[in-house]
Amino acid sequence: MTKKQKKTLRRILLAAALVLCAVLALQLLPLPWYGQLAVWLVPYLVIGYDVLYKAVLGIKSGEVFDENFLMAVATVGAMGCGEYAEGVAVMLFYQVGELFQSYAVGKSRRSISALMDIRPDSANLEGPDGTLTVTDPDAVPVGAVIAVRPGEKIPLDGVVESGESTLDTAALTGESRPRTVRPGDEVISGCVNQQGLLRIRTTKVYGESTVAKILDLVENSSLKKAKVENFITKFAHWYTPAVCAAALALAVLPPLVLGGGWVTWLLRALTFLVISCPCALVISIPLTFFGGIGGASRCGILVKGGNYLEALAHTGTAAFDKTGTLTKGVFKVTQTAPAPGVAADELLEQAALAESYSSHPISKSLREACPGLDARRAADAQEIAGQGVRTLVDGRTVLAGNARLMEANGIAYTAGSGAGTVVYVARDGQFLGSILISDEEKPTARPAVQDLRAQGVRTVMLTGDDPAVARQVAQDLGIDEVHAGLLPADKVQQVEALLAQKENGKMLAFVGDGINDAPVLMRADIGIAMGALGSDAAIEAADVVLMDDDPAKIGLAMRIARKCMAIVYQNIVFALGVKALCLLLSAVGVANMWWAVFADVGVMVLAVLNATRMLNVRSYQK
Repeated sequence: MTKKQKKTLRRILLAAALVLCAVLALQLLPLPWYGQLAVWLVPYLVIGYDVLYKAVLGIKSGEVFDENFLMAVATVGAMGCGEYAEGVAVMLFYQVGELFQSYAVGKSRRSISALMDIRPDSANLEGPDGTLTVTDPDAVPVGAVIAVRPGEKIPLDGVVESGESTLDTAALTGESRPRTVRPGDEVISGCVNQQGLLRIRTTKVYGESTVAKILDLVENSSLKKAKVENFITKFAHWYTPAVCAAALALAVLPPLVLGGGWVTWLLRALTFLVISCPCALVISIPLTFFGGIGGASRCGILVKGGNYLEALAHTGTAAFDKTGTLTKGVFKVTQTAPAPGVAADELLEQAALAESYSSHPISKSLREACPGLDARRAADAQEIAGQGVRTLVDGRTVLAGNARLMEANGIAYTAGSGAGTVVYVARDGQFLGSILISDEEKPTARPAVQDLRAQGVRTVMLTGDDPAVARQVAQDLGIDEVHAGLLPADKVQQVEALLAQKENGKMLAFVGDGINDAPVLMRADIGIAMGALGSDAAIEAADVVLMDDDPAKIGLAMRIARKCMAIVYQNIVFALGVKALCLLLSAVGVANMWWAVFADVGVMVLAVLNATRMLNVRSYQK
């Protein structure tokens, strides 16, 4: 608990003890009304002096109609009507509710503060003579070398100059799986160095680093309010003056019309005021969104505001980019089809050697499939534009490329099949076989699509890849609709078409890798950037940023959003329903001040308790 919360708790306990003393004293010593008032004023002022002070300040500043004003008027009025115990009890229980609310909000803020632990405290700047100087990350220029010891946070984005280690990225991604880095690898700020000493050459100043952008995003997320939050704010602005006017009418009109009974109707009006206090809604609704954003951030999902959380909850269609989103974006040998009498290993070896001098991703995947080869066995490599390569391997001519290369050299070949790129290989005019190279699907892509479909979300793939490849991937993953061979401008047109087709109240989410999909991310109702660890374009363009490349986080983000909105609607219906019933009962004289305590403090405590369920991450994970 904070110092302020501890002080409030001590006041509550002291006031409760004084109330007990007052009850015992008045039973033993019958006192006149002014004596009773003096006895009850002691616990009342102990527990309520700050509420009275804030009410006076509100009146002076013109902000009259708030909960402090309602509590002050109701309790002072009750004391003035001789209902001393009820007046003190209302103030006491109100402060209990305020303490509980303060604790709940503090707990939610601490969940956000856990993410703030990624903020680096200092950087070890290496001088020209190799000495290290501890300095503020803001003072480190681009191109400088910093040293990061085991257990320290990486303060700035950069490239590893020397050293090898594993990095803990849990604070950014929500995943405990470490990442190994070596010289030449890019690293981002906020990760924790777990093992060896790393020397890192910085590539960005602190203000442009990943950690700075993430912290700014989370800290400003509360500024973008959901529609329901704005509604509650406007509702409270008009609701409180309205109920004050209704309470005044209840206190004055019945005695004037019916004659007499001023004290009775005044007590009913004061009860009416206590019941009408809107703090249950004003506190619990923002707390729910705050908890949702905090819980999502602990899972490596950064939501830029409550409005995007609300939109996510109403997602009807999710459109995906393919490469880097549903697939790894890394080419890999997935199938070999050697000709009769040719071993698969021989086929791969000849292709890898033929491609040993090429920097093409296809060539790289062939070399990775056949490691440890001596590149000196290959010579006189010639790249044939649009066809492939001709290379001397062990003094023999090897061709590796597409079908056009085989046809141009009069080689009879067997056509390969499958979703991906087919490489045909021949040696000295003899066909050796074909190799299929594909972009590997992410292991969680299929379960992610199934999760979305189970939530009633239609899935669409928008990709610039070959239509045959796209259809195969879509079929493997269970995606409902495919549009392939698209340029960036074509993707925007497809998103426009999907927006025109969507049902009323439903939202369109686009999921991309955030690097070349910025226009589509910004055009969709909700832009979700996948695999955005360190991607400036993603953090800038997207509304929701997934800090790792796991497609399963998409469905999790939507479950978080739906749970958040369910709690919001539960609190609205519950709070307004109970208050409406109790207001009606107070107007007809059934509900007294004790009912009012439940309708105000009790409803607020229950609503806040319900809102804090958003802090339980496990409750919305599958």
